[in-house]
Amino acid sequence: MVYLLPDEPFFPPADEAEPDGLIAIGGDLSPRRLINAYASGIFPWFQAEGEVYWFSPDPRLVILPQNFRLTESLARTLASHRFEVRMDTSFRQVIEECSTAPRPGQEDTWISNDFIEAYCMLHDAGYAHSIETFADDKLVGGLYGVSLGSAFFGESMFFRSRDASKVALFHLAELVQSWDFAFIDCQVESPHLISLGAETMARESYLKLLKTALSFPTKKGKWSAA
Repeated sequence: MVYLLPDEPFFPPADEAEPDGLIAIGGDLSPRRLINAYASGIFPWFQAEGEVYWFSPDPRLVILPQNFRLTESLARTLASHRFEVRMDTSFRQVIEECSTAPRPGQEDTWISNDFIEAYCMLHDAGYAHSIETFADDKLVGGLYGVSLGSAFFGESMFFRSRDASKVALFHLAELVQSWDFAFIDCQVESPHLISLGAETMARESYLKLLKTALSFPTKKGKWSAA
């Protein structure tokens, strides 16, 4: 069933989503609504004709931080020290780069100007974060997402140099594992992410894991790679 959202930032039960994951249309991208969406197991995927489309796919793709798969090639890249990793120093630039990054099978991006401004507001509020890779002081890769409780909800990544986004994801996994995070949400199945240890999880199991994750305090504010 697909719901038309009211003005209040509330969401229907995620397990009532359509087979393709669509659960609701409408509403806005205010920080309060976005936080409620992630806490409900729902995320905004794109806008069409001014309306926001909200999804809760089944199954869900997640990375359990302790199960991140360090491939031989990525290990060599990390050992080379080609990249410097920073966090929350270039959030807007990361999301703007993600919005223009080419995607196989996609003609355009779901990261509209409205999305960019909304997530920058979440970043300013201390809930959205970027992990950035630099080479010669130039941003060449990274990812961004939202953190609530002991969960990180990955939104998008980009790279301008080989392995730059993988290095960012590795450092994210290392960081949140040190904080005992439950999972990194990757939303939908991706062979690239599965190669790095991501696994599919039934929506019912995901929602249970999310409920537990939300019982922990949120690490708000600027994150640091140090």
